[in-house]
Amino acid sequence: MREQLHTIPVNDAFDLGGECPVCNMINELETKSIDFTMGPSYMEDDVRAETSKSGFCQKHMELLYENQNRLGLALIIKSHIDKVINDVEKLSKNNTRIPTPSLFKKQVDNSGVVAYMEDLNSSCYVCDRINGTFDRYIATIFYLYRQEEEFRKKFRECQGFCNQHYGLLYKQASRYLKADKLQDFYKQLNLLYLDNMKRVSDDLEWFINKFDYRYADEPWKNSKDALPRSMNKTNSIIK
Repeated sequence: MREQLHTIPVNDAFDLGGECPVCNMINELETKSIDFTMGPSYMEDDVRAETSKSGFCQKHMELLYENQNRLGLALIIKSHIDKVINDVEKLSKNNTRIPTPSLFKKQVDNSGVVAYMEDLNSSCYVCDRINGTFDRYIATIFYLYRQEEEFRKKFRECQGFCNQHYGLLYKQASRYLKADKLQDFYKQLNLLYLDNMKRVSDDLEWFINKFDYRYADEPWKNSKDALPRSMNKTNSIIK
């Protein structure tokens, strides 16, 4: 099966530990996508054509900048800006009439500029690379859950999932699992999510208590990193 090509990175993500194995997958894909974009590939015509067309979201533009390949990023952005200028010039020539605002008539933009900019501002080359592989990773999770007891054990012993990926797994389960396997998955998923959310909540409560002078001499227990772990649970942020 095609999913078997992705069993290694999926297993690695669960082996890594942390508050959400699926976040681990995203983080690894993101790192590889940034490295690919800023590596020798940015000189290839087909890659440059895609980056020029799609551009980057704010988050990934910042990560590209942090990569330190400033010349490569400058060349990528220059090509992207030049394409946007060219596209907007063509679109704006199609309609030079300035719409007259009206309280009673819906304003219509016939130039296509608005639609173009909305598409542009919601596109990202790195996001597209991540999402294409990530969908296959999700399918692989369910493939392994169906086929391998070793993975089911690994799944049961993980530290749960963040809000976003708990919801994603819950939503996708019925697409890949049937009958008893589906019910077992829902049971395990819910136990993992709730038990580990409560664990992090307890750790966060103790972290808060440590700022109270009455607890100053008490041990930190497992709460020193409770804040970044809770950020992972609620917002899929890995610190």
